Amino acid sequence: MSFRERAADALNLPKDLTLGAVIMTITGKHEAYVENYMSLIEYTEELIRIQTRTCKLEIHGRQLDIAYYTNDEMKITGEIQEVKYC
Repeated sequence: MSFRERAADALNLPKDLTLGAVIMTITGKHEAYVENYMSLIEYTEELIRIQTRTCKLEIHGRQLDIAYYTNDEMKITGEIQEVKYC
């Protein structure tokens, strides 16, 4: 655990604000919201690969689609089968 992580824990600060950690909210198996991402690396109907500040995020599934995105949030729809942090 890094100094920044320990400090955030000790001060009870949210890690998404202090460390820029990715936030992923999955609703069922057909909808996901990703916050605090940096860029989109790959986008197909079977794989969406996203660069975050701390890792790469892979979302595997079928008929995946990015319904909308802003500078720091995106909504992914389709059949989500697997999520990997690389």
